[in-house]
Amino acid sequence: MKSPLLIRTAFFLILSGLIWSCKDDDKDPVVEPEATLEEEINNWIYDVMDEVYYWRLNLGTPVAATSDPTEYFNSLLYTQEDRFSVIYPDYQELINSLQGISLDPGYEFKLYRDGDSDNVFAEVLYVKKNSPASKEDLKRGDAIVAINGTQITINNYRELLDQTEESHTISPLRYNPETEVYERLEEISLTPVELSEDPNFIDSVYTINNQKIGYVVYNFFAPGTSADGTKYDREMDAAFAKMKSENITDLVLDLRYNGGGYVTSAVNLASLIGPGVTSSDIFSKTKYNNYLASEIPALSSVKTAFLDKAENLGNTLSGNRLYVLTSTGTASASELIINGLKPYMDVFLIGDVTYGKNVGSIAIEDEENPENAYGLLPIVTQSFNSLDQSDYSTGFIPNIAVNENEERLRPLGDITEIMLRTAIEQITGEASSARVTKLNRVELANTLDKKIRTGKMIEEPIEKQ
Repeated sequence: MKSPLLIRTAFFLILSGLIWSCKDDDKDPVVEPEATLEEEINNWIYDVMDEVYYWRLNLGTPVAATSDPTEYFNSLLYTQEDRFSVIYPDYQELINSLQGISLDPGYEFKLYRDGDSDNVFAEVLYVKKNSPASKEDLKRGDAIVAINGTQITINNYRELLDQTEESHTISPLRYNPETEVYERLEEISLTPVELSEDPNFIDSVYTINNQKIGYVVYNFFAPGTSADGTKYDREMDAAFAKMKSENITDLVLDLRYNGGGYVTSAVNLASLIGPGVTSSDIFSKTKYNNYLASEIPALSSVKTAFLDKAENLGNTLSGNRLYVLTSTGTASASELIINGLKPYMDVFLIGDVTYGKNVGSIAIEDEENPENAYGLLPIVTQSFNSLDQSDYSTGFIPNIAVNENEERLRPLGDITEIMLRTAIEQITGEASSARVTKLNRVELANTLDKKIRTGKMIEEPIEKQ
């Protein structure tokens, strides 16, 4: 396949020949000004999008080639369909983030308005292992009322949220269930570090009424870091091997905080769950634009098979059912898991309507121009399951609607925690005896939405032929 670079080179040679053939003219040849870096970057952007963009036939009219690259990239997007393609100033930062490596203080939180006042508080969702926050007295469910000594309000919470990306202090409160009041804790100072976050957050087995229930919290899809390319996938394999050895009868997969990631890890996880699936069974089908499909025959019909996994425990699950905990942030590769397993088993959703993203990206860098640090994540594919179903662009609707904002957060893995509790009630058929207080609150924002990996489904690079 001819690349745009080769086409441009050939055109330049032809043009040069024409100029040379006219050298007998008295007029001096026109000397074109040397392209600026912005023009070089924007020409590269256009060439990439004109080849791989899923809506290639609907490319927008580009702004001037001398424009800022982000503005230029955005002008090309097919906005009627595309709400996902993005450009990043630093390709390496993009790759690191997709692998779970970033400057991070080590905790995630949601923001809520405090009653009818203008005050806002942050509720800690989880604290990451081996992070600065994990070394402090900070737990899921703690409320943060001030950052850097400033009370969080409806007017300043966006600014204060940005301040957590650098050294900062937080003023936390902790709920006391006996007194039913929040008690002030000591102020905590945190400095973000380059953290390699492990997406495998929890794997546990509970025995309840003679039923063995496996519970897995998986926060993003990444096979491993560049230092160890399959570490996280191997950890997931080991967790399933352990649950299989303990003869679990039911499985709860918690994807409520999982905004997506690499398709390869989605295939790995699905291969551990699908009942009796092997490399002869199709997990997903991938569609590219017509140009790529015609130029590269291998892309005209892409079918991704499950993997042969000795740790697969799908045949042990009662009623051939998988329970998945979801939220509005359950996106991309998480939804690929749901869609890909549906033809093989009953995928029972508990939580909120998922994000709704059935299209995928490829991370692209300019390998020929070292001065171009930009990275692109254009939409390149649409995903289907083995039954050619891809009808979840508005999200999957849960079988049971549950919103964790309705209660104060309890520890992940606590069987009285609202989402896990609901799954266990469905499995056992018995209502929980946990005492709960319903809350009426609306989420304003959360730190997970700011992650580069959120809402991303990363395909393997295209191998040109």
